[in-house]
Amino acid sequence: MGRRGRKRRLGLEDEYWQLILAGVGTVEACKLVGVGRKTGYRWRAERGGLPPLRRVEREHSGRYLSLLERQRIATLRRHGLSIREVARELGRAPSTISRELRRNTSRHDTGGYDGDLAHSRARERVERPRGGRLAADPELREAVQRKLKLEWSPEQIAAWLRAEYPSRARWHVCHETIYQALYNGAKGGLSRQLTKKLRTGRPLRKRRRQAHERTPRFIAPALLIDHRPAEAAERSRVGDWEGDLITGRGGLSAIGTLVCRRSRYIKLIHLPGRRTAEDLITGLHETLVDLPESVRLTLTWDQGSEMAGHDQVAALFAEGVFFAHAGKPWQRPTNENSNGLLRQYFPKGSDLRTYTVEELRRVEERLNTRPRKTLDWITPAQVLAASLASS
Repeated sequence: MGRRGRKRRLGLEDEYWQLILAGVGTVEACKLVGVGRKTGYRWRAERGGLPPLRRVEREHSGRYLSLLERQRIATLRRHGLSIREVARELGRAPSTISRELRRNTSRHDTGGYDGDLAHSRARERVERPRGGRLAADPELREAVQRKLKLEWSPEQIAAWLRAEYPSRARWHVCHETIYQALYNGAKGGLSRQLTKKLRTGRPLRKRRRQAHERTPRFIAPALLIDHRPAEAAERSRVGDWEGDLITGRGGLSAIGTLVCRRSRYIKLIHLPGRRTAEDLITGLHETLVDLPESVRLTLTWDQGSEMAGHDQVAALFAEGVFFAHAGKPWQRPTNENSNGLLRQYFPKGSDLRTYTVEELRRVEERLNTRPRKTLDWITPAQVLAASLASS
């Protein structure tokens, strides 16, 4: 008989995942439990970066009955209380108690409802592995993969499936189903390589981190956002733009970004020089030359030194240029969100001077022809075209 491999050290895995949940990094957690970092990375990869439910006890959610509540249900039922009386004692809905008794009482339970046994059954039901929808349907899996290769997000794909195939109820999966198929790597699911097509490009899932406020660098002597027309704040019309720069390695290169608040239509400004005010003025003129005046109403920008020539830019917009307050990027939310989307195509740390005008236009087209949730799943290009047609 061949030699057996080492048994999995489940105790060490428990300790490792507890440290990860506490915020300890993978390498440090491996040192603390006494395993190699490759082992830790393997454990994470096997679970898609998420702790296994059966080994790491999750914080109890008030939505679900706890072990103590199930034990109290068993005791109160033995004392002859009705379902409504039990619900009143526990502060739960009668339907919750009725459903619990129906689900977790078997005809073989001669003693009636048992709290400990019911809790064990509920836990097993949660942990029982189920085949993914995409693994069971190759045609659906292929349709999802085609859109992922076009850098569509799982949420966009889920909405597209409902709109494109209204009669195929089995294809109406939620975006989390697609994420699970990507990151859990179950047999027949989506290839882990497709995670590179997501906006973050992360091979493993991780918790969100709180964003840090950017430090202002320049106070431009111009009108602040408080003086911007009310229509711009309400997103009631096409033509109110937000702008900023995304920068490359060492801040030595940049691409200007413009996005319409109403339509989410994106325009990119080619800056082959050193991101100076003169470069930006030239780039804005070249970028906006093909946009009609009817959709060039206002511009809201960050207080960066690249806008020192804002008075020369103001002529491009019928109602002027405005600036967000220093250190408040959330006053330009559409632009901040768009810059995050653009990082999928222009990664941080890269030299942005290497991208040509033609490459910028290709990225524009990719994003402007992609359906957006905030637009009820139509594209920015369609919104802009409708506005131009009506005017």
